[in-house]
Amino acid sequence: MNVEVLAVQGIPEVIAGDDIATLIAAHAPTLHDGDVLVVTSKIVSKAEGQRFDMSRDDAIDAETVRVVARRGDTRIVVTRHGFVMAAGGVDASNVAKGEVVVLPVDSDASARRIRDGILDLLGVNVGVVVSDTFGRPWRVGVTDVAVGFAGVVAFDDLRGVVDPYGNELQVTLTCTVDELAAAADLVKGKLNSVPVAIVRGLAVVLEAGSTAAKGISAVVRPADEDMFSLGTRDVLAARVDAIRFAEGAVDLDRVARALKTADLAARPPGWEAVRFIVWPARDVPLELFAFADVISAAAVVIVPYLIDAPSAPDLLAAGAAIENVLVALAIEQLASRWVWLPGSAQTQVAALTGVEPGHPLGLIAVGMPAVGMPAVGMPAV
Repeated sequence: MNVEVLAVQGIPEVIAGDDIATLIAAHAPTLHDGDVLVVTSKIVSKAEGQRFDMSRDDAIDAETVRVVARRGDTRIVVTRHGFVMAAGGVDASNVAKGEVVVLPVDSDASARRIRDGILDLLGVNVGVVVSDTFGRPWRVGVTDVAVGFAGVVAFDDLRGVVDPYGNELQVTLTCTVDELAAAADLVKGKLNSVPVAIVRGLAVVLEAGSTAAKGISAVVRPADEDMFSLGTRDVLAARVDAIRFAEGAVDLDRVARALKTADLAARPPGWEAVRFIVWPARDVPLELFAFADVISAAAVVIVPYLIDAPSAPDLLAAGAAIENVLVALAIEQLASRWVWLPGSAQTQVAALTGVEPGHPLGLIAVGMPAVGMPAVGMPAV
């Protein structure tokens, strides 16, 4: 099998309202059935009006759903598309000073329009990949990956296939659309004014009129499968006591995940006596605690308690377990505040929470972060 990667030369500066399929057809009139067009997201964004006169920082803020990590001026964020990438895909290159380009609103839909346009204009069935540049957490340098596609098989799934040595492959799922994007960038480059390339010779294009059911969402790893979803140092920096909460309920599944993450599934030696219970904030007798105004605004509280009379080792273990819970809540993007319980009130709280004869130590007030409170990846203010 021979594979060719061909640059599409001569495409002019793209402005809002341009039709990308028309531009490609004019500069690549000899497209073949089965070719894959790899189109840089920037020209798609420009054509679709995703070019703005605003600061880069403001644009990143607008594109960010969650900050994953931050080092100096660099932010790794989750975008509204679900991508984890530096600067939210905001690009200030190859535009006028003071302007930025952001990713297309729906790159799958953009790819479908280009594919349909080429079929109408040239009568050929092509696949389309919209690409953008990503960094990699364990590698130096950047590469292009797919941010949308149409008419292309997304994966080469070799799971269950037996290799020549008789071994069954267990996890080999090659992301074809990302490999196409990276291959095309070898001829497009970053400064060559070549925003489109053709990859020819691969049997990866679907029949005309058909496309992948899920599009790029099938390529994005779900958050609950992401083993590296947050920057560790940023979580620790973000773990500060809330001074206020935003109004509204919290997702109790997130609270449950925080408790599990904090270790309660696999207790280290010495933690056996530490327990936690989730308690509705409305049931808390505020007169027994400090920071009543903060607690009253919380959605729920978590009450840590010891099942036996407190001893010094148990109290040390409880302190470590409580801090683990506070960090885990920060990971879940929940604000929290630890409030100590005077010994004189322990019996009363034990009876109210139903943990009697346990020994409550205080409570962790939990709620949504208020505006201005630090989030994961953001420095405390």
